[in-house]
Amino acid sequence: MKTNKIKIFFILPSLKAGGAERVISFVSQSIDKKKFEPFLLVAGFEKESVYDVSDIQVFYFNKPRILTAIPHFLKFIGKHKPDIVMSSIAHVNKAMATISPLFAKTKFIGREATVLGQNNNKKVSKTSLVKILPNSFNKLDALICQSQDMAKDMIQNFDVSKEKVFVINNPISNLPKIKEPLKDIGVKRFITVGRLTPIKGHLRILEALSKLKEPFMYTIIGDGELKEEIFSKAETLNIMDKIKHIPYTNKVYEFLSKHDLFIQGSYVEGFPNALLESCVVGTPVVAFNAAGGTKEIIEHGINGYMVDTEDQFLEVLESNLEFNSKDVRESVYKKFNQEIIIKQYEDLFIKINNQ
Repeated sequence: MKTNKIKIFFILPSLKAGGAERVISFVSQSIDKKKFEPFLLVAGFEKESVYDVSDIQVFYFNKPRILTAIPHFLKFIGKHKPDIVMSSIAHVNKAMATISPLFAKTKFIGREATVLGQNNNKKVSKTSLVKILPNSFNKLDALICQSQDMAKDMIQNFDVSKEKVFVINNPISNLPKIKEPLKDIGVKRFITVGRLTPIKGHLRILEALSKLKEPFMYTIIGDGELKEEIFSKAETLNIMDKIKHIPYTNKVYEFLSKHDLFIQGSYVEGFPNALLESCVVGTPVVAFNAAGGTKEIIEHGINGYMVDTEDQFLEVLESNLEFNSKDVRESVYKKFNQEIIIKQYEDLFIKINNQ
């Protein structure tokens, strides 16, 4: 059994705004430094970083893609010989799995970010590297899934051994001030936070909102490939004047606390960080039932509702919903606070390292 600190390399494609980037940058800095020696390796550029990583040593390889950064990862791992390499996001996990046989003494752990088996849905796209690389997930020593749906998907559709799959939900990485009761202004205030991509379901949200009989305002925080189509749709539905768009903000909690409901239209989710953050400030959620971790967060009538159809979605939005902000927060804090989640990561690292 090893007695020294466990050296871990955490690998990301970039530190741009994103769920995987937020979680891995947080976990890598939060694990016990008395037990672990963590480093963060980033394929991309320091200038792109939107996360505070001041509590860990970071190496940027200044490459636009994981594919072009692989030679640098190979050299770095070979030179510094970590005990564990942990990556996140499918194409990065496949890349690390592919090179893992070259490093017999290093354990490789992947962390999946979505339910990949849903890629037969036309609304979900694969990166080119996911298409190019073979199904190599089982070469990993362990695979962390954010939800039970994701774990089942990796076992059933990607031939990953059940013994290698571990479910660890995302942590609450910040505990901001809980929201104050909002003043009734006669207008319902809705908010969505997430990438503007087909998988996030903004278009079906707009369709539902266009049928809403009551006054509303809808704030969309995020940017992405579907931006033009989303706002063209809003114009066509004649609701553009009711929409506020914010491409990016580092004050997400402030915006969440100033709205009545967080609404999610996603077709697939890994473990929706923004939805979790909304509950953390006490803002309840209404989401479409989708593969992934949404159902592990929402407690019916306590912190929100899940719906199956657009009609059900509209019915909930038109209801006079009453939630207790403290109960909304407690519903998620009791399950996903950082002490619980970080310990699960630490226990897994120790287990895998000792195998």
